[in-house]
Amino acid sequence: MLDWALTFAFACFGVGLLFNLYRIARAPAVPDRILALDTMVINVIALLVLYGIRTGSGINFEAAMLFAMTGFVSTVAYAKFILRGDIIE
Repeated sequence: MLDWALTFAFACFGVGLLFNLYRIARAPAVPDRILALDTMVINVIALLVLYGIRTGSGINFEAAMLFAMTGFVSTVAYAKFILRGDIIE
């Protein structure tokens, strides 16, 4: 039963990644692309955690934490760049 649920979750998050890629390519404005990129980071984190559950490895959870921190910082930096034109004041 757990294998079926994990497979279904992998498929759902994979489809979500495809929708995010479409939104990044076809978004009407830059803020929409930023939100799609941030959502894409969240979906990749979910896939890393699901893979860690499937394999029973704890290293994937640490990788997910590193990816979450990097994704958050990059999203904030990109939004600040779009808003002000520079990152470092």
